[in-house]
Amino acid sequence: MTGGQLMATATRRLGPFWSMTRSQVYRELPALADMGYVRLGKPGPRSSQPYAITPAGKRAFARWLAEPDGREALRNPVALRVAFGEFQSQDQLRDLYEQAAEYHTAALAEARERAKETRKAGDEFGAAALDFAVGYHRAALSWLKAVPGK
Repeated sequence: MTGGQLMATATRRLGPFWSMTRSQVYRELPALADMGYVRLGKPGPRSSQPYAITPAGKRAFARWLAEPDGREALRNPVALRVAFGEFQSQDQLRDLYEQAAEYHTAALAEARERAKETRKAGDEFGAAALDFAVGYHRAALSWLKAVPGK
């Protein structure tokens, strides 16, 4: 797959619970090739560069899956702004809350639909990961109903 194809696939499968950027994907692919984890294929149309995972890449992936998962990094830009709510006007807070509620409402609907489709396709593990996204967006919406300054 090309970097764009990998990004589209990753966004479809992981996007509801794991953020990534195109620049990350395109930055990592040459590094993975240098380590022997992926190999370059023949350039395609418009000089697109396909990559394929190597046996060494599959072994590295299996090692990564076996490692401890590490500590979660919690970073929420809305919660950060709420922490400084005393320095904002009521209008600023209302706009912040409304925009966050719109985002989480749409993301919740998307995560629910993807979980349903994934479960229907027989991928219980993928569906379980998407259920995390459903729970996250539900929790965010619940929290937004209780924040001060509404």
